[in-house]
Amino acid sequence: MRALVINGRLDLVETELPTPEPGPGQVRLRMAYGGICGSDLHYYNEGANGEYVVREPLVPGHEVSGSVDVDPSGDLAPGTPVTVHPATFGKPEPGIEDRRHLWPGGAYLGSASTQPHTQGGMSEFLIVDRDMVRTLPAGLSLRRAALAEPLGVGLHGITVAGGVQGKQVLVSGSGPIGLLTAAACLAEGAAEVTSTDVLAGPLERARRLGVHGTVQVGTEEIPAAAFDVVLECSGVHAAVNAALLAARRAGIVVQVGMVPNEPRGINLAPLISKELQLRGAFRFNDEIDRAIELLDENPAIEDVITHELPADRAVEAFAVAKDSATSGKVVISLWHGDS
Repeated sequence: MRALVINGRLDLVETELPTPEPGPGQVRLRMAYGGICGSDLHYYNEGANGEYVVREPLVPGHEVSGSVDVDPSGDLAPGTPVTVHPATFGKPEPGIEDRRHLWPGGAYLGSASTQPHTQGGMSEFLIVDRDMVRTLPAGLSLRRAALAEPLGVGLHGITVAGGVQGKQVLVSGSGPIGLLTAAACLAEGAAEVTSTDVLAGPLERARRLGVHGTVQVGTEEIPAAAFDVVLECSGVHAAVNAALLAARRAGIVVQVGMVPNEPRGINLAPLISKELQLRGAFRFNDEIDRAIELLDENPAIEDVITHELPADRAVEAFAVAKDSATSGKVVISLWHGDS
């Protein structure tokens, strides 16, 4: 089968790999689309995502969709359109039995965090456990379904916040995760959603999604003490400081965007004086199921996708995805296209 492989920094190639065979409890999928995530960009541009270094050929991609190719159990018919929950879970620990995504020893598609690496879905075929497969509603295209995983990330941020129904919400950062988080807030009943970014392009995309207001950081001021919930999606330490200032007294700030694993200067005085709650959000648990529902109900969310390129232009696709001024979500058509 054909696959996209990252061998190291700025080394991305299309290659031939053996076509895998499903084992007991597994399903083979024929892949259609793969979205480029921030972690994929790090693996390609730097040869590492934080502490996780590419030490062997890595197939990227955890934002994927496709169709069933072979299900040995006979439960899923060939051609059934699906997306994938990209996580396998480790061993439960006391106190977090209901939060599988936090169990130690888990893995994620397209990740160098394990050795051998956990291969991703930017290939013609992918083997996954049956419980990772999510069948799609009849009206949900495979292209749009590739957004289910990142939309699940935004929805998990809302879960960690305790919900946004009827609340004033600030979404910090309008890259793909920020855009999808804003879309999730709108769908989940936020009274008002304001999006921020340093660039004009991402803010225009946020306005097209229907947010109530935007703030261009560096040009405009973020209102202070104005928001019940702040969902920080940029991962920039200066934005964390701004989020603490933007939250109202006794408000909630959720760190959705990944940050480097290193000391950074954060002003915690507002956290104390306003009795804020600063919470972390890591990937998601089962929010991908709600993400599929929202994508089916709200076709306009697909507008977050600004570029689609074929697999034989993958290097170009990664370059486009790196340019956040001009691109939102970039997806790669994986040889088979939509169906």
